[in-house]
Amino acid sequence: MGLSIETSDPHYNTHKIFLFCNYILLGAASSCIFLTLSLRLIPSLCGFFLIFLHILTIAGAVSGCAAASSRAGSKWYGTHMVATVLTAIFQGSVSVLIFTRTSDFLGNLKSYVQEQDGAVILKLAGGLCVLIFCLEWVVLTLAFFLKYYAYVEGGDLSKRSAKVQQVEEEDMKNWPWPFQV
Repeated sequence: MGLSIETSDPHYNTHKIFLFCNYILLGAASSCIFLTLSLRLIPSLCGFFLIFLHILTIAGAVSGCAAASSRAGSKWYGTHMVATVLTAIFQGSVSVLIFTRTSDFLGNLKSYVQEQDGAVILKLAGGLCVLIFCLEWVVLTLAFFLKYYAYVEGGDLSKRSAKVQQVEEEDMKNWPWPFQV
């Protein structure tokens, strides 16, 4: 009675989870930008770097989605992985700073909001940074598996449909091989 999707591609679910995690990263990073801007409309230098970190996270998620959906993305696989690792490390560091030094961090942002309200907003952003940190590592793992599957199968997983795979299998069976089993 449940909803299930049947495909002949065994890596279809991995690809969909990868895209879903990237979409969640996009939403969480953009939410962090808006939370940071709600503390002070024109950010300080610390706020600017925090927003810049979230912009890099968004750019990494967008490039991850593009790399998973196109053949040209395989050229940038290494760059995407390095950028994702660095943003994950910085997101984790920012979340630790937010939760351990909230008042100092809030002072560096030079917020116009009352300190108690600013602390709540900042801790919400810190929670999203923890979520981003965890999702970055999930995305890295899934990207590695997708690249491995593409390497083993010798093709681009996102471009191959179930019908194409079926036609390829039938062609292989009908090909006049000298040593056919």
